[in-house]
Amino acid sequence: MKIHYLDNSATTQVCEAAADAAYKMMRENYGNPSSLHKLGINAEAVVEEARRIIADSLSVEANNIYFTSGGTEANNTALFGATQALKRRGDRVIVSAVEHSSVYESAKRLSEFGFDVRFAPVDKNGVVDIDALKELLTEKTILVSVMTVNNETGSIQPIDRIAKLVHKRSPEALFHTDAVQAYGKMPLKPKKSGVDLMSISAHKIHGAKGCGALYIRDGARILPLLCGGEQQKKIRPGTESAPLIAAFAAAAEHACSFSDSSCNMEHIKGLNTYALDKLQTFDGVSVNSPADALSYIINISVKGIRSETMLHHLERYGVYVSSSSACAKGKRSYVLEAMGLPDDRIDSSLRISFSKYNTTEDIDALIEGLKSGIATLQRR
Repeated sequence: MKIHYLDNSATTQVCEAAADAAYKMMRENYGNPSSLHKLGINAEAVVEEARRIIADSLSVEANNIYFTSGGTEANNTALFGATQALKRRGDRVIVSAVEHSSVYESAKRLSEFGFDVRFAPVDKNGVVDIDALKELLTEKTILVSVMTVNNETGSIQPIDRIAKLVHKRSPEALFHTDAVQAYGKMPLKPKKSGVDLMSISAHKIHGAKGCGALYIRDGARILPLLCGGEQQKKIRPGTESAPLIAAFAAAAEHACSFSDSSCNMEHIKGLNTYALDKLQTFDGVSVNSPADALSYIINISVKGIRSETMLHHLERYGVYVSSSSACAKGKRSYVLEAMGLPDDRIDSSLRISFSKYNTTEDIDALIEGLKSGIATLQRR
C-alpha cells in the first residue's frame, strides 16, 4: 500500500542531501570537532560552516547560533537559562496559552520554582490577545515567550508587534519565540524583529531528528542548562553532533534558499487550497485553523468520531495524520481549549500537515479515507 504521509508537523522525511551529509560525517569525517589534530579540525570546519549557513538563513551572525539536540532543548535552554540569569531583576514570566509543550511545561515548572508565571490568553483564532498581554507586562517581567506558528493549528502570531510591546513596557525582559514550525516555511529575521531568543529544529525541514539551534541576540545573557566542556562558549557544552549538524545545514540550504522556499510555498498553498475545497464538501467536517494560518497546517474536526478512532481508520488507507501535537501522545489539546472550541470539536480534531513531497494524490487518499470513516464510524 502506498504511504500518504500528512504528519509533517510531527516530523519530515529526511532529504537526500541531509542523509548524504550525515553519512559522510559518520563514515569519513568522523573526528571530534574539539580535537586538535587534523581529523578534529576537519570536523570542526564542517560544524562552523553549518553554523554560518543556519545564521545566514536567519540574517544573523554565526556567533549568535548555538546547536542543541532539538527544539525542546532550545526552548528549555531559553526559558530556564533566561530566568536564572535575570531572576534578580524580577520574577514574572509570560507565555501564551497555546505554546508547544516544551514551553508550556517549562513555564509550569518555573512556577513551582517560585516565578510568577502568567499565561496570555488567545482569541478564537489562537492569536495572542494583545490588550491582555499588555496588562500582564510589568517592570518585574523578565521573560516573554510566544511561538511564531502554532504546531497544531498553524496560527501565526504577530511576533514583530509583540517584541516591540515587550521591550517598550518591560525593558528588562527578554523575548523568546519558538519558531520550530515557522523555520524554512516563512521569512524569519529575529534581529530585525526584535527577538532576543529563537528556537528552531532540523527535523521539521527534512533534516535529521536530534538537532536544533537556539539564536541568542548579542548582549542577551542566559545561563547554560549543562556543565562540562568549553564547546559553544559554554552555553551548550558537550561534543557537537557533527553528523546531525551537517545534515541540518544541508536541509536548511534547500528549505531557506529564496528560490526553493518560494517554490515550496506556492506548492504548499496549492495543496492547502485543494484540501480545503475538498474538505468543505463534507457536512460533518469543521476547519479549526484560521483562514490566515500557515498553509502547511490544517486542523479539522470530524463530527461524532473521536480523533484516535479516525486516525487509525485513515491508517488503513495508508494515510497518516495526527490527533494533535506529536509530543502530546494523544492527550486532549489545551491549544484548542484555549481557543474556546467546544468539547466535541476538541475530541474529534485531526491535524493535517504538508511538506514539499506531498501531492494532490495524498489529499485524494485522505478524502477517501474520511468519506469511508464518516460513513462507517460516525455516531448517528
